[in-house]
Amino acid sequence: MTGTSGEDGRAIRRDTERVVNEVAQQLRTLDDGTAWFTALSPAGRTAVLGGCAMQAHITTADGHAGVARSGVKPTANPSVMICMDPPRYGFAALPSDEHVKAFRVLVPVFSVADARRRQTYGKGTCRHVWHNLVPAAEGPQRQE
Repeated sequence: MTGTSGEDGRAIRRDTERVVNEVAQQLRTLDDGTAWFTALSPAGRTAVLGGCAMQAHITTADGHAGVARSGVKPTANPSVMICMDPPRYGFAALPSDEHVKAFRVLVPVFSVADARRRQTYGKGTCRHVWHNLVPAAEGPQRQE
């Protein structure tokens, strides 16, 4: 992660996992997630975009469904990239003025891909903390 220390990079990854999964699980709105993203430094935004897409194992169908939820035009660079077959993940290399659109595309696509993977692999058995978030009003997160 260019421009960040090791601890800063780990903190960004932890925050990214938490925020992206909260938005994906509808515990936080996409607008709230986007506000978090835009408050990051340019290096932080690049780090988030570089790590977010690959984790979900996105398919082209996931890309199309997520773009439809994103509010970003299907002709925008990030939308086109994620809908290619196979999807392209070079979002961190996009010009900085495309980063917010890329985040707004990636998170709904991640949500679609994550939901698909939960139904396909280990339905109801995932033990990752970030996949088992609960709304703050319902109590603490399950710890492993």
